[in-house]
Amino acid sequence: MMNNFWRYCHLALAVSSFLFLLLASTTGAILSLEPVVERSKPFSAGNLEEITLAQSIPVLRDKYPGLTKISVENNQFVLIEGTDKNGDDLKAYIDPKTGEILGKPDAKNEFFQWVTTLHRSLFLHETGRIFISVTAFLLILISVSGILLIVKRQRGIKRFFAKIPNDGSKQYYHTVAGRLLLVFIFLIAISGTYLSLNTLGIIKPFKAGVEVDFDKIKSGAQINVKDFEIFRSINYADVHTIEFPFSEDIEDYFILTLQDKEIAVNQITGVVLAETKYPFSVLVADLSMKIHTGRASILWSIILGIASLSILFFIYSGFAITLKRISKRSKNKYAKEECVYILLTGSENGSTLRYASSVHSLLLKQGKKAFLTSLNNYSVYPKAEQIIVFTSTYGDGEAPTNANKFMSLVNTTPQTQQVNFSVLGFGSKAYPDFCKFAFDVHNLLSAQNWAKPLIDIHTVDERSPADLLLWQESWSQKANISFAEFSDFEKENQKSLNAFTVKSHSNSGDTILINFKPSIRNKAKSGDLLAIYPANDHRERLYSIGIVDKSIQLSVKLHENGLGSGFLNRLKPADRFKARIIKNPHFNFPEKASKLILISNGTGIAPFLGMIDENKNKISCHLYCGFQTASSFEPFKEFLSNKLRESKLSKLNVAYSRAESKQYVSHLIASDSALIAENLLNGGVVMICGSLSMQKDILVILDEVCATQTNNPLSFYQSRNQILMDCY
Repeated sequence: MMNNFWRYCHLALAVSSFLFLLLASTTGAILSLEPVVERSKPFSAGNLEEITLAQSIPVLRDKYPGLTKISVENNQFVLIEGTDKNGDDLKAYIDPKTGEILGKPDAKNEFFQWVTTLHRSLFLHETGRIFISVTAFLLILISVSGILLIVKRQRGIKRFFAKIPNDGSKQYYHTVAGRLLLVFIFLIAISGTYLSLNTLGIIKPFKAGVEVDFDKIKSGAQINVKDFEIFRSINYADVHTIEFPFSEDIEDYFILTLQDKEIAVNQITGVVLAETKYPFSVLVADLSMKIHTGRASILWSIILGIASLSILFFIYSGFAITLKRISKRSKNKYAKEECVYILLTGSENGSTLRYASSVHSLLLKQGKKAFLTSLNNYSVYPKAEQIIVFTSTYGDGEAPTNANKFMSLVNTTPQTQQVNFSVLGFGSKAYPDFCKFAFDVHNLLSAQNWAKPLIDIHTVDERSPADLLLWQESWSQKANISFAEFSDFEKENQKSLNAFTVKSHSNSGDTILINFKPSIRNKAKSGDLLAIYPANDHRERLYSIGIVDKSIQLSVKLHENGLGSGFLNRLKPADRFKARIIKNPHFNFPEKASKLILISNGTGIAPFLGMIDENKNKISCHLYCGFQTASSFEPFKEFLSNKLRESKLSKLNVAYSRAESKQYVSHLIASDSALIAENLLNGGVVMICGSLSMQKDILVILDEVCATQTNNPLSFYQSRNQILMDCY
């Protein structure tokens, strides 16, 4: 809710101040050039911090006896006023060391004067100053809300400058530019606001001046100006102005206006007669003037110009992002009450919605009744057979703006019929809570008695085409929807098929065990997927594989009239068939894990056999597997026993669901909950492979283990790749 508040505030402030911001930023960018133009003039006096008044004033008084005032402009130009030796009026820029005249001040540029008036008051005098003051204050709020939104997006102030995945969108450039420039815009806004309040008299002005008690002025021995202690301690970099005595009378004195105070100095003895320190408000006003105008530094004036121009970019990109969100709102052909496919989206910047819209269009083209809406619009769908969730994650693993009500809606609004669901999460592994909200959604739906997962949850790292293709292939296989004409820009062309030769083939109950080799060298890893096309058409079937002794192993459950399992069951040794390997890097052997726990039922054991064989560093590895009977486990018994002796497998735990003492793999996990919790807390990895029904039972147990024994939710470990799943 807080994120919504700042987002809507940010937008409302930008809309309400749009015209004035446009004008103020344009004129501000132009005025940032004025200090650059001024500094280009050949009047610079050099390093003023190295020249003291004691060194300079005697030289200047000797050369210009009628000197009345010295001014230091922009910490660089020294201007003198008075008369020369001939009695003629003098006003010139000089070198304070030698007194050499460097040039005469010219009239202020009329164009800059015109732009300055427009920038300050819109030519409306006090009324215009009020408008500009309000605009500057609104800009403070806009920059603060923008900074807070970036902090939220980056998941903490410490990650403010962490990498942002570049998806080429206006949202990306809006955020990146904001990180670099919003602080400068905030300084422009707060200094401009202060100067406006000062000019309008809302902040009471300080009356400058020093009060000298003439009765206490004492004469004494004449001291040369070069020996004045106060003049020897002050350099030109600290000076605004120096006013000279009008006569040699003891009651006339030097007045020094410095950065932080005014001083009256006896012209005979060099004694300080009076001193007035500026209050904090004057110092703030002076600092605000330097910050807002850039007069103190060319570099700062350039930064101000860039920041001012960036406001124009933020106006453009911000409205473009908003219009894109509005334009992407779903336009449904069918009412939700009559649709079979329900597509729900959680999208912060519109890119996730874009992909969901492409899938929606695909379903409509194939004559399916599909309905697309945001997760916050979730309700009862009386004819729904499938719910497909596409969602990103925002902030610290939180829901996007249009999905923050979904969790509560699901708990209060059950569907009236059994519905299959699938979840596709979008995110970046650059963030610690990768796709956490997607895992939360999957876990929540898995716990509903009316919902059944069609496929396991899939995640997409930085809009990876390979990740998207993997989800398309997995989902289309179960939903019987062809993606051959899919129009989304991430589509990857189907790779050519390779030939595979069956080495061995056996059956154990309803489980098919196949070992085969590719015709060409293949870099497949355990956990990758084998894609076969049993009917030589678009219908694809995916199976998780294990690699043992450079051979590919499959363990597949035989389904009655099953297209894929039937095809595999009919294969014989030496048979050849066409297939391809699909990389599945999120489910490969986690080499950096400190400890590994593998959980499967019979048909999910194949990739784990390969991973155990791959455990060359012999990290702690526990296998929990479930079979119907001891005979079902027999084909794997010798292999696993050998791996126990080789210490590649630390412990083997087997459950038999049709034995006399009936037991499921979930029972094994429940009994070892303390071990599981310790594994997660110490950075270990839990991997689950097999049927979705088995996965559902395991996740219920893991959810309780995480909540009660680790004080973190299940999704915390899922988003950090400590719980990996590949189920079907």
